[in-house]
Amino acid sequence: MSEPNHARRFALIWGIASVVATPLVIVLLGPILPPGKSTEQAAGQVTDNTVLLGMATPVLLLVVLYLAYSSIYFRQPKGGAVLEGPAVRGDARVQTTWIIVTTALVLSLAAYGTARLLSDNGAGSGSGPTPLTVPKGPKLPVQVIGQQWAFTYRYPTYGGVEVPHLVLPEGKMIELHVTSLDVIHSFWARQLGVKADANPQVDNIAFVEPTKVGAFEVRCSELCGLWHGEMFDHGRVVTQAEFATWIQQAQVAYAPATKALPPYSTTYLPEPTRRGG
Repeated sequence: MSEPNHARRFALIWGIASVVATPLVIVLLGPILPPGKSTEQAAGQVTDNTVLLGMATPVLLLVVLYLAYSSIYFRQPKGGAVLEGPAVRGDARVQTTWIIVTTALVLSLAAYGTARLLSDNGAGSGSGPTPLTVPKGPKLPVQVIGQQWAFTYRYPTYGGVEVPHLVLPEGKMIELHVTSLDVIHSFWARQLGVKADANPQVDNIAFVEPTKVGAFEVRCSELCGLWHGEMFDHGRVVTQAEFATWIQQAQVAYAPATKALPPYSTTYLPEPTRRGG
């Protein structure tokens, strides 16, 4: 009995499965991928994750289907003698195709990722003290200060008031200045699509534009000591009118603490006690 052309048969099975599964994955799973669409940056990351998932689907199917196909058609017959398979010395066509396809995938992902980072002003990631791209128009600066084991937030355009919970206005571009007073932390607000390392004596800038009112979580994603796991917070995105009311109340409530703090600076001396004189 002649052997069928396994390569042709498998390629047909894989091609049909990829054509059917890839659009389904994009349509059904794409909209529910993290981190959500609470900000422009988060929505962009959902798009990026959808693109990556769409590209990964045929690759995953290739591996899974080949394992299944091999298990069915190339298995040892029941009761047959255990024999070694034929020696395979290499196939130039398979090797060339593999190199070309994998190279094209990697380079296309690198080009896509670079373009997205540049077009979206870092896509919510920390871009250092001098970002390559900066959003146009007015921005609200907010300083994120990491310390063992909490984040605090300072608003330089509102008298340098510093508060324990992050509140942001909806529909306004926020310029986050992330720094640390002691060890390395990492500011991660998943629902906002923001993640930036907090390094002592470094002003790490990230941009985010909230588009939906609601709550979000803040966590430290860099091991920073004994109570790293407890270094989390809850923040809010509110309307611009609500933000104006809240910041005025915060200025009054934290006025004594503001007087004890040094003038606003992009970085501070590492010891927290020095900030209070």
